Amino acid sequence: MASNGEFSFGKSSVIRLPKIHTQKKKEEDEICHDDTSTPIKAQTLDELHSLQKKKSAPTTPIKDAGGAFAVTISEEERHKQQLQSISASLASLTRETGPKVVKGDPARKAETPRVSHVTHHQYTPTFAISDSSLKFTHILYNLSPAELYEQAIKHEKGSFITASGALATLSGAKTGRSPRDKRVVKDETTEEELWWGKGSPNIEMDEHTFLVNRERAVDYLCSLEKVYVNDQFLNWDPEHRIKVRIVSARAYHSLFMHNMCIRPTPDELENFGTPDFTIYNAGQFPCNRYTHYMTSSTSIDMNLDRKEMVILGTQYAGEMKKGLFSVMHYLMPKRQILSLHSGCNMGKDGDVALFFGLSGTGKTTLSTDHNRYLIGDDEHCWSENGVSNIEGGCYAKCVDLSREKEPDIWNAIKFGTVVENVVFDEHTREVDYSDKSVTENTRAAYPIEYIPNAKIPCVGPHPKNVILLACDAFGVLPPVSKLSLPQTMYHFISGYTALVAGTEDGIKEPTATFSACFGAAFIMLHPTKYAAMLAEKMEKHGATGWLVNTGWSGGSYGLGSRIKLAYTRKIIDAIHSGALLEAKYTKTEVFGLQIPTEIEGVPSEILDPVNTWADKKAYENTLMKLGGLFKKNFDVFLNYKIGADNKLTEEILAAGPNF
Repeated sequence: MASNGEFSFGKSSVIRLPKIHTQKKKEEDEICHDDTSTPIKAQTLDELHSLQKKKSAPTTPIKDAGGAFAVTISEEERHKQQLQSISASLASLTRETGPKVVKGDPARKAETPRVSHVTHHQYTPTFAISDSSLKFTHILYNLSPAELYEQAIKHEKGSFITASGALATLSGAKTGRSPRDKRVVKDETTEEELWWGKGSPNIEMDEHTFLVNRERAVDYLCSLEKVYVNDQFLNWDPEHRIKVRIVSARAYHSLFMHNMCIRPTPDELENFGTPDFTIYNAGQFPCNRYTHYMTSSTSIDMNLDRKEMVILGTQYAGEMKKGLFSVMHYLMPKRQILSLHSGCNMGKDGDVALFFGLSGTGKTTLSTDHNRYLIGDDEHCWSENGVSNIEGGCYAKCVDLSREKEPDIWNAIKFGTVVENVVFDEHTREVDYSDKSVTENTRAAYPIEYIPNAKIPCVGPHPKNVILLACDAFGVLPPVSKLSLPQTMYHFISGYTALVAGTEDGIKEPTATFSACFGAAFIMLHPTKYAAMLAEKMEKHGATGWLVNTGWSGGSYGLGSRIKLAYTRKIIDAIHSGALLEAKYTKTEVFGLQIPTEIEGVPSEILDPVNTWADKKAYENTLMKLGGLFKKNFDVFLNYKIGADNKLTEEILAAGPNF
């Protein structure tokens, strides 16, 4: 090769190659894109990974959310206050201060933890130092759904991502609530205020036993390497909302409550402060069965004076949801606010309807209406400001769920949703909602904004209609009745529906079920107090009461047939539009119910149940039988006097069955 860049093949031939140009070409001559950029500043892989994440906070979408908490403090001071508050919550009777808490996952290499000691607000005895004082309790604070997915899948056996993106998990041996294991501390105040005795859901315990169980729960939580803490709100009405703190051992429980409670905005979270109520969920750890008042290894204990709830021996997440609902049933009436176990929706003209009903009556189906806005599916407050949802999410049944029957719930089961105890295909991760291998009580918990027609914020004006739903398997209640105020109170206190019970020889008979205020398991005061408040608000705001039977017509279960859903929807539409107020009415025997003679789209002959029975004598006997069951159920409320000179009690009794 020659020095000038030429190749020589003998003396006769010389091939010249083009010179290599190293200077930059003009822009118009470029053919390929040059994507080189400034090198990263990170000096290590850990530093590079740290650039991947930026700080944020979970939020609930609230329109026109003002900066109500405008106090400005430094990041360091805010962090310190948060840790102090959490440490105080976890203070034990055997420690004058709470544990050494530090925020963050212990699996990640973090900076040297900052330790905060806080003196508990009550006097506690001093004990010798133990190993628990030598360790940190790592607080995973208000994690996002994505973070909680990571925690659950990594650390909790039985957690999987389903094909729709929801997180499938298991609640352990308990797949439903344990009402017989629920206890309330009976002290001087609650002895006078709460409903105790026959028919009441409140089972007493003393404060000493509560503190024994609290100590067991807190010591268990503080012994763990990490604990999940949620700071959230109850009640969408900002004037009457409650701050709640949930301390739990499982990512599943944290994600469940993230969905079910109202999620704070970043400003609200930074200035959350001391909670109004705290749950200690140590459900993986049993209570001591030899402790006084305990009847099993499960105990759900509530102390209204300390504003605390302790869960031992059950990992079913619904205990937290309904426990907080019970708290609202106690706190709200003290503010003259009615707490309600109901669905609620609103028409485009602002007309609000409340739906009460036990399981199987169609409460979820009828309150979910694509022509109306959903305010909430389960728990509400009725205050001087109107109606407001207590929760930030929905807890829907999944058994036999299908896209065709419940499209809104089906579509809401996506990333961020928790599905409990469902069965899915091992390979495709498609959930089989008809498979009840684990339990029939399969559930999905998702934020309310996952429902397309949800009204955000979840508040509305005063209700125009109060609809009491009953699935009457006896087949003697009319499809719809207009109720007087005393009748509304009577049927509200009764909380009736009928279940179909099967026997071994194949004979099936309906069984009457009564649940005071359509939610006896959660109420704290005597049912008549809630009923009196309901009547007062209905009268003040001009609301009308309705009794709607979604059960049988033309005979009891086995002889008659279920009232068509299409007819029930026509009835509900007529209530919403106000058309049913203009109808002509006749009165039934025994129950004295006002029934319309005509409704558009509904066969007139079914409006009076006696017309649909071929055997009139059998109808009369069945009607008398159901009336007797109502009277027997109401006996438990007879000794409770309300109203001046007991007048209101007498009015309610007169509104019941009359033989």
